[in-house]
Amino acid sequence: EGHIVTNNHVTTGSKMLHATFSDGSIYSAKVVSSDPYSDLAVGLVENVPKERLAPLTLGNSSSLTIGQPVAAVGNPFGLSGSLTEGIISGLGRLLPSSQEPIYGNGQVGAFNIPGIIQTDAAINPGNSRGPLLNLNGEVIGINSAIFSNTGVYAGVGFAIPSNTIKKVIPELIAKGSYQHPWIGVTGVDVTPEIADAMNLTEAKGFLVIDVNSNSPADKA
Repeated sequence: EGHIVTNNHVTTGSKMLHATFSDGSIYSAKVVSSDPYSDLAVGLVENVPKERLAPLTLGNSSSLTIGQPVAAVGNPFGLSGSLTEGIISGLGRLLPSSQEPIYGNGQVGAFNIPGIIQTDAAINPGNSRGPLLNLNGEVIGINSAIFSNTGVYAGVGFAIPSNTIKKVIPELIAKGSYQHPWIGVTGVDVTPEIADAMNLTEAKGFLVIDVNSNSPADKA
């Protein structure tokens, strides 16, 4: 239908984008909606012949394993259609979102995007919004960020998993927003020191320090 999945940090502040096809033709695309808490957004290219639109297949990111080969496609440093390859380096990482939610009572809390894929496929500035593919050509993530002291490839890249795309994008198209579930507690992971102070047998779990007023946790 002409919808294009991209990153929120790419579309921030923009209502229109340009979509460039591999043959160099450029089409206008309007930003349908975006979600800063998952760093996902969706655009819609208009006046494009339907035969030009060949959507990629979304894979199942829950089936990924560490060490699995993957390939990243993107536009690093303006070099369009670049392909890099690597492996899945880690799963279930947390990536800070580009915005902090403000709760109804005025309280602000940090929001991390869960389930992030870590890969050593080279991801550089311009690679974000490109697909991360398995070797069957299925999209298992969208390249979103890198960890680097210099701002360029350092062997640690991050991608939003395809199963997050499957949840968020249809809601952005249909409703214009995605309602994220949240609990409404603050706390810390249990350390050996905390476990010792609380007479716990193991240093595991989460210590609830506070509950946000009027939050789901408070109401429960």
